[in-house]
Amino acid sequence: MPLSKFLDPKNDLAFKRIFGTERNKDILIHFLNDIFAGEVAPIEKVEFMKPIQEPEIASQRVSIVDIMCKAAIGDQFIIEMQVLHEPGFEKRAQFYAARAYIDQRQAGTKYHDLKQVIFLAITDFTLFPNKPSYLSHHHVLDKKTLERDLKDFSFSFLELPKFNHTIAELHTMTEKWAYFFKHGTETSENEMLQIAGQDIIITRAYEELNRYSWTPEELRTYNSIDMKREADAAILQGALSRGKEEGLVEGLTKGLAEGLTKGLAEGLTKGLVEGVKKGAEEKQLAIAQKLLKSGEYSIEEIAEITDLSLKQIKEQI
Repeated sequence: MPLSKFLDPKNDLAFKRIFGTERNKDILIHFLNDIFAGEVAPIEKVEFMKPIQEPEIASQRVSIVDIMCKAAIGDQFIIEMQVLHEPGFEKRAQFYAARAYIDQRQAGTKYHDLKQVIFLAITDFTLFPNKPSYLSHHHVLDKKTLERDLKDFSFSFLELPKFNHTIAELHTMTEKWAYFFKHGTETSENEMLQIAGQDIIITRAYEELNRYSWTPEELRTYNSIDMKREADAAILQGALSRGKEEGLVEGLTKGLAEGLTKGLAEGLTKGLVEGVKKGAEEKQLAIAQKLLKSGEYSIEEIAEITDLSLKQIKEQI
């Protein structure tokens, strides 16, 4: 199979190269205006809230806030590319938005001058299986009137697995961006020209993925991020699978043994439940110990992965 000309825009380094550099601010502005058309005021200028992380740092982490920027009117945008479906991702999105909001106050802003925080995640997994739309916008609404009185928080999710348009079916800029993220590395030069049409911004986004314009060092960092992501995915999936399988087997064994000693009827009911629970908990503790030893996850992240309490995890240290 011939080597693709275009790299994967879902890679953290590639994503930042396109949307997180000073030279490509116009691409970022174009992208945000396309995604949030009708949702927020048109964006004309942005400034990055903090320095973009160095590639060496990015390659050591599974998930980070990829881009944090502020529009000219003060609205703050958190933009994240998320490939792995980590437990608690929805809560982490809300945590990041809340922290950005609080940071405005710490910087000396008065309460009445606080600006809204808009969180956007492009996910390579289905986050809301019961929602058919690949792009969803979430706001705080009055349950009875559906009025949006509290306007400072919103969360948007672009779920790539739900997007199934072909090139011939791409009619809007949002659809073109969704196709770009999902199929960027599979796109040929001719297909890119067909997708972009007269839109120079989309063309430039593809040009940033042209592997032949990257230095050998940049390509090595790009590959290291991909390998790290694959390793993390394997560790996480393996740990969860082993925990579920071994916990079920041991739980059933212990539950049956305890149940039979107390009486068949009571044991099969109570013993099975307690045994499964105890066995699963023991395996989750074992998973927590492995994740702690890896040094790749915080205590809070391990708690989300294993469903254990922070106290239980701290006892394993």
